[in-house]
Amino acid sequence: MTPIILLYIIITISIISYLFEQILDFLNLRSQRQDLPVEIAEFYDKDKYIRSLNYHHDQTKFGFITSAFSFILSFVVLFTGGFGFIDTLLRPYFHNEITLALAFFGLLVIISDILTIPFQLYSTFVIEEKYGFNKTTAKTFIMDKLKGYLLGAIVGGLMLAGLIYLIELIGVGFWIWFGLIAAAFLLVVNVFYTSLILPLFNKLTPLPDGELKFAIDSFAAKIDFPLDNIFVMNGSKRSSKANAFFSGIGKKKKIVLYDTLIKNHTTEELVAVLAHEVGHFKKKHIVGSYALSIIQIFFTLFVLSRMIFNADLSLALGGTQQAIHLNLLAFGILFSPISGITGLLMNLYSRKNEFEADFYATETFSGKALADALKKLSVDSLSNLYPHPAYVFFHYSHPPLLQRLNAINK
Repeated sequence: MTPIILLYIIITISIISYLFEQILDFLNLRSQRQDLPVEIAEFYDKDKYIRSLNYHHDQTKFGFITSAFSFILSFVVLFTGGFGFIDTLLRPYFHNEITLALAFFGLLVIISDILTIPFQLYSTFVIEEKYGFNKTTAKTFIMDKLKGYLLGAIVGGLMLAGLIYLIELIGVGFWIWFGLIAAAFLLVVNVFYTSLILPLFNKLTPLPDGELKFAIDSFAAKIDFPLDNIFVMNGSKRSSKANAFFSGIGKKKKIVLYDTLIKNHTTEELVAVLAHEVGHFKKKHIVGSYALSIIQIFFTLFVLSRMIFNADLSLALGGTQQAIHLNLLAFGILFSPISGITGLLMNLYSRKNEFEADFYATETFSGKALADALKKLSVDSLSNLYPHPAYVFFHYSHPPLLQRLNAINK
């Protein structure tokens, strides 16, 4: 294919992707029910329900604006050869392919983030503040930015440098070796995320002795599962929304409970939530997700190896010569329809896992307590109870609340 045809394909994919997402968002907005349905009236009062509708209406409207801004900006840069222009500007200062790529992507990340900071500020300090969720201070916002830049520069920079080094050193066969590196990196992240990365942004403290600790220990003894690594995270530092998650493999496994979760739920509900998280481990969902992620990584790298040396990709983005970083960018757009399909399959797998973890908690502890916890979580976070089926199919990693409650009741 000629560079101009490739450019038209890249732009077409971008347009179709943008329109598709806007249609899904529009359908999801239209699916909201203005009346208070009977099946939720028992745990959702009228005023709170109307507030949840307004919250999602504001979020979606703002999403249309931010998506339009990002799309128009990307379209202009693609159509005018802006990426190639940036490459041309940087080349006189960087004579090594690795340092040139690091400078190129680093500049893109910084420019993109600066341009979207007003939207981030509005989302956090206007919309989330309006509905009582925001707890982030200006200092926390700035520190998160700086830490994110530093972490991204170190981790992202090392991975990008390693990828380009292997491409130049090995050639087409780079995908096998970098796939092994990526698999090892993902394993390290899975094992040490709560030990090394999460503490950079949040404080983790062991769950103190008391009624909750005793109830958890009793449940752990009942199912013969050691739970000595339970931590409380200061999620209230940024938001009033609550959550819990399971992280790690083997002896490094940890269960993290948000302080907001502990504050708003009974001991029985908290143990039920914890039982759900244990269910993910017992059903080997963490290992399964890791294995599927590795398959996805190797497949993506294999396809990339067939395109990375195509100079026409660089020329399509406005470059004057072949550049690995331009080819990586073009590949990311061209591959997006396929990555969308693999993401869809991962969501299907994830939703299945959530049902299984719910069943495990129901079977080993209490379905009623789990249902009560899920209801309370939904009300407190003003979650969308009636998402459009198409939106759920493409975007939800968890089943909608009413589907989960129906499955628990059965």
